[in-house]
Amino acid sequence: MTEKTVDYFYTLVSPWTYLGHAPFVAMARKHGVRIVHKPCDLGAVFAVSGGLPLGKRPIQRQNYRWFELQRWRDFRGVPLNLKPKFFPADATLPGRMTVAAQAQGLDADTLAGAFMKAVWAEERNIADADTAQAIATECGLDGAALIEAAKGEAAVAGFDANTEEAKRREVFGAPFYVYRDEPFWGQDRLDLLERAMSGTAGPYSLPA
Repeated sequence: MTEKTVDYFYTLVSPWTYLGHAPFVAMARKHGVRIVHKPCDLGAVFAVSGGLPLGKRPIQRQNYRWFELQRWRDFRGVPLNLKPKFFPADATLPGRMTVAAQAQGLDADTLAGAFMKAVWAEERNIADADTAQAIATECGLDGAALIEAAKGEAAVAGFDANTEEAKRREVFGAPFYVYRDEPFWGQDRLDLLERAMSGTAGPYSLPA
C-alpha cells in the first residue's frame, strides 16, 4: 500500500500555522498520514504569488486580522499574544533546523510546534541561535547538533528547495497543505482536509 503523506508548507512565524499545528498533527496521526515538513521563505513565495507582508496590506485587512486572531485563539484554546515581542522574526535558522530534524528522522512535528509556540506564547526570539538551540533541547533533541546541521549544505539546500517547490506548486500563504495533489490553504480548512484524509470527500481537481 502506498504511504499516505501530506506536504506541509509554512513559515514558523505564521500565527495561523501555529493555531492549526496541534490539531493538524493530531489529525494526520489519526488517519495514518505522514507529515512532510516544508518550512520555506514565505516572503519569496509572496513575491511570485501576489501576497503582501503584513505591514503592506490594506488597513482593512490588517484590522480584520486582529478579530480573527482572537476568535481562533479562543476557538482552538491555545495561548497567543496578539503583539508578540519578537514578531516578525527571521525564521530561516529554525526552519533549517526543522529541515535537518526531519532528514534525520527526528520529531519535526514537535520541534516545529515548539518554535511556533515560542514566538506566539512565550516571547522568545527564534532567530537567536542560543534560543533556537535551547528550544530544540527542550524537545528532547540535541540542540547543538541541530544548530550545526542547520548551517550545513544539506539543510540550506533543503530549505531553499522547499521555497522553490512552494512557488512551483502554487503555494501562496501559510499554512498550506497539499494532500494527494489537492491544495488546502489555511488552518480554517482543516475540517475539509480531514474529509480528504478519511476518504469521505474528494479528490477534487482543476476543471479540464
